[in-house]
Amino acid sequence: MASLTAVVAAPAWAGDVVALREDLPLLRRIYETLHPGLYRYQTPQAWAEACDHLAADLRRPADVAQQYLALSRLAGRVKCGHTYANFFNQSKAIRRRVIEPANKLPFHFLWLGDRMVVTENPLGVEGIKRGSEILTIDGVPVSRIRRALLPYMRADGNNDAKRYALMNVQGVDRIETFDVFYPLLFPSERPVFALGLSGRQVPVEKIGQAVREKMMAAGNDETVPDYWTLTWPKPGIALLTMPGWALYDVTWDWKARLDAMFEEMAAQGARGLIVDIRENEGGFDCGHEIIARLIDTPLPLDADYERRVRFRTTPADLNPYLDTWDRSFERLGEGAEDLGDGFFRLKDDEEGVAVISPKGPRFRGKVVVLSSAQNSSATFQFISLVKRHGLARVYGQPTGGNQRGINGGAFFFVRLPNSGLEIDLPLIGTFPKTPRPDEGLAPDVFVEPSLADIASGRDAVLERVIADLG
Repeated sequence: MASLTAVVAAPAWAGDVVALREDLPLLRRIYETLHPGLYRYQTPQAWAEACDHLAADLRRPADVAQQYLALSRLAGRVKCGHTYANFFNQSKAIRRRVIEPANKLPFHFLWLGDRMVVTENPLGVEGIKRGSEILTIDGVPVSRIRRALLPYMRADGNNDAKRYALMNVQGVDRIETFDVFYPLLFPSERPVFALGLSGRQVPVEKIGQAVREKMMAAGNDETVPDYWTLTWPKPGIALLTMPGWALYDVTWDWKARLDAMFEEMAAQGARGLIVDIRENEGGFDCGHEIIARLIDTPLPLDADYERRVRFRTTPADLNPYLDTWDRSFERLGEGAEDLGDGFFRLKDDEEGVAVISPKGPRFRGKVVVLSSAQNSSATFQFISLVKRHGLARVYGQPTGGNQRGINGGAFFFVRLPNSGLEIDLPLIGTFPKTPRPDEGLAPDVFVEPSLADIASGRDAVLERVIADLG
């Protein structure tokens, strides 16, 4: 989610300074006043101690990259998938220092437990191929690297599946999470990495952010309608692939695109539908439009959850630091019910949708949704709805997100005046009406790719679904 405008002056940092320390009182007040999930997974005392420890640490000189790392670790303590120092919302100056340098691995990879496995080598780096297992980077075991990155990964609660998924580099995201945090935690001025593979050492040249973006996998440009595709892997079986629902700045009509796809399915007499959202964190509630084609009667939304905020209106003196695309968020809690414990419960129709209404053409065939740990926001909620109401079977791996509820819906982009850093602030917390486990959603059919699957380019999850649909 990208910010529209900057609302504070340029940062004061230059060289080795600790401007973030001067921002901490403001950051604490904003989060303690407005964040709905600040104490969902930690006590107020634990949060205060973390802030005090950070202030003490920042007495020593730290450049902007180190300050970014420190802010990210503090954000990680909140255990909220929408609370982080958003890569896309940092200033150009900070992006040049933190995100753009040539300090990135020149291939795509994913993690199978503690094993780092190459999935693609778009640049044709010598000595690296699909299925290669990286054992060490500059002499450091990759298992140690994985553990070191964990506290900086954004995810909901103690569902670490999403944290580990964010460490994959698959050519899906313009800015890869691993690319940002690995060089900050394991800095090196050398222009090459020394990779340890089984029985051999392979030197590989580092790449910068511009090259990484050119390596993005085909089909991951959300600005074009072909971002979503409808294909037919088998007669009568439709495959709807949706890499993302974060369509905030696109000009194409995504609802019309879905209308056309379901019309094509009806015309082709599809008897099975596979919805592939494995790389999709969320964004808009596009899943509502899919569900509308799977129901005959209106479907109530989130009957088992309620939405809360921490404020009626934001304090006027904080507003200059709260960037957003919709200033009405400053009055989000007006008219909400005061729960008496620092929360205000929003009305069911606060966001304009209390139920999903049926919409044609109705799809009456079998439906399967492909899941992964990336599903942590709107896609988590979509999977929750189809599972709860028996609208589809779910294949793949457990989701990200958390059954105890997530935070999102509306956002401020907090711009800290001294360091110039930005950190996202979700405003609406969903809370279950009855106790729920601190975990994501399990698939109906668990399927995980093996090292052999990766080496051969085989999609084991999709193949299993196609076989089961017949």
